[in-house]
Amino acid sequence: MYRLAHLTDPHVGPISRPRLRQLLSKRATGWMNWNRGRRLRHDMEVLEGLVADLLAAEPDHIACTGDLCNIGLPSEWGTARIFLEALGSPEAVSFVPGNHDAYVRGSLDGLLDAVGPWTRDDAGRAQVFPYLRRRGPLALVGLSSAIPTAPFVASGRIGGRQLVAAEALLGSLAREPERPCRVVMIHHPPHLGGAQPGRNLTDAGAFEAMIRRVGADLVLHGHNHVGSVAFVIGPDGRRVPVIGAPSASARGGTLAHCAGWHLYGFERTETGYAVTALLRGLTPEGRMGELGTLLLRG
Repeated sequence: MYRLAHLTDPHVGPISRPRLRQLLSKRATGWMNWNRGRRLRHDMEVLEGLVADLLAAEPDHIACTGDLCNIGLPSEWGTARIFLEALGSPEAVSFVPGNHDAYVRGSLDGLLDAVGPWTRDDAGRAQVFPYLRRRGPLALVGLSSAIPTAPFVASGRIGGRQLVAAEALLGSLAREPERPCRVVMIHHPPHLGGAQPGRNLTDAGAFEAMIRRVGADLVLHGHNHVGSVAFVIGPDGRRVPVIGAPSASARGGTLAHCAGWHLYGFERTETGYAVTALLRGLTPEGRMGELGTLLLRG
């Protein structure tokens, strides 16, 4: 059985004090929000314990679906790279960016310059989305929904070019004689109703239409900071699971908002792939442990 770990939204801190000129943008409100409470909700000791728990499970590969950064400061880009290095090599870890990684114009380019190797596709290209990475029985397809937005807006967009390329890629994979298990990675919930307006993927309808035409086997996302299970319709009416993971650093007030990560197992069968999903994270006792399984059939 091939095993894939998924974590998201670590919001790695602490943040160094910005220079005044760096606050002449959306970063001003982000810096205020960080100091008013977000720095307490995202606990680096919790994140350290979660990463240790994840690595102890010895997964075959790790998917990280965005929000390494908080307000897109240049000082955060090196910290983000250190975090990914702690997770594993670029060959062992796949990354797609989130809205906090593209907090202001230029932030995403700076981050990807630092962590580009973790986005390198099988052809050796980095920082190009969608990308394809084949790992064991999996075909990992990385999409970017990260765009700079106005203050108090956290929406995302895939865009027409990416959607066309993703459809061609997923369709080609589906036609291979030994069809791989197609796992799509994206930050924002890519289904309609997956997040509130202002936080949603603005072209979620186009994503759903694309999946309806060419399909996928599993879609992984973050952004909402809670674990979630939804389904979109694939070819022939087959339901494709869309799974959101909690923030990897959240010390929340409820179990649903506490730090967690998912461990998937993939096994080839006569008709495709059997997929299992285990949730691990911060227990009510304040330690990392097993929190149950996820139902992946609708």
